[in-house]
Amino acid sequence: MIQDPKRIRIQDYNYDLPDERIAKFPLPQRDHSKLLLYRQGNVSEDIFTSLPNYIDKGELMVFNNTKVIQARLHFRKETGALIEVFCLEPIEPADYALNFQQTEHAAWLCLVGNLKKWKGEILKREMIVKGRLIKLTAERKQDIGTSQWVDFRWNNKKVTFADILEVFGELPIPPYLNRETQESDKVTYQTVYSKIKGSVAAPTAGLHFTQKVLDALKEKGVDMEELTLHVGAGTFKPVKSERIEGHEMHTEWISVNKATIESLIHHKGQAIAVGTTSVRTLESLYHMGVTLILNPEATDNDLKVKQWQPYNLPSKAQDISPVEALQALLAYMEHHELETLHSSTQIIIVPGYTYHVVKAMVTNFHQPQSTLLLLVSAFVKGDWRKIYDYAMAHKFRFLSYGDSSFIEN
Repeated sequence: MIQDPKRIRIQDYNYDLPDERIAKFPLPQRDHSKLLLYRQGNVSEDIFTSLPNYIDKGELMVFNNTKVIQARLHFRKETGALIEVFCLEPIEPADYALNFQQTEHAAWLCLVGNLKKWKGEILKREMIVKGRLIKLTAERKQDIGTSQWVDFRWNNKKVTFADILEVFGELPIPPYLNRETQESDKVTYQTVYSKIKGSVAAPTAGLHFTQKVLDALKEKGVDMEELTLHVGAGTFKPVKSERIEGHEMHTEWISVNKATIESLIHHKGQAIAVGTTSVRTLESLYHMGVTLILNPEATDNDLKVKQWQPYNLPSKAQDISPVEALQALLAYMEHHELETLHSSTQIIIVPGYTYHVVKAMVTNFHQPQSTLLLLVSAFVKGDWRKIYDYAMAHKFRFLSYGDSSFIEN
């Protein structure tokens, strides 16, 4: 047991990842990726289409149904300078669905490429949207940390911001692919079950699933539920501090339906998470429930999970079961007549963390010295090198478009 998770040295989670082992493109058939199996400390391999063979009837799998938006917008100044505006999260209105429905104006928190060349003038660009010539403008309002408040305006009430992104925007594939976005990425960088627009990066463990694999799981009697966590650009944020305590986790927005909470309770608070985004959401639900048990008067704001919150629980919270926590969350939703819980999480899962809801996970192979690698290490109790050494020795493909793994203790 790690005594103080904050003191973890990130260099202890390094491994050599040659560029040629990073999958630049997906396989022609997404469910034909290799599948590494880590079960009770033993490592073996199969093909992803065989995943249903390793999941028992009656188990619950949870998927993140977020959809990647075409979040990169490019503007060229009259001087010729190219400015990239990368939409991170909505500001006005702050609700994703409402923002995408806006006509004529929307404000977003953005990362700006070539920022020093954008002196404050209004950027302009024209394109055809729904058969009409639309002029889109972008105006910098203020600095917010390392990001910018950007106001977008366009000249047609029948065109929504979702329409604007669909035409003006570019899909933001991961920077480590070191290539331009291609038309094929619009399909291959989305899960087949993606529904809710809002992510700027795909929940990549889900990219391996096809309708054929989903049908096979259903036929076997595996239960499936969905939740939404909008993946932020912070998922690619490198850990630059020597110890993990110096790294600030990004905040991500989640929404979970009441029916999903009820299903989790029915399955004794245990689930198989598809992807690290589902892992973080499921574990965050537990800590929201714990907050409600410790403070029945907790507000919406109190439910937001802070980065180190799970490591600072009072002794009386140590024995709260997943079912008890989820029941408290369900009671909160019923009391407030909520069909869907909207909240956020900044949770960081590192060695020393105790998993509560997640009993197994489907995940890809992550970057060296990343918070995602720490999350996996926490689950396998430090045995991550066995997994990664095997993957490297057996020609597995790494990162977003790479191969997959099924990990259970």
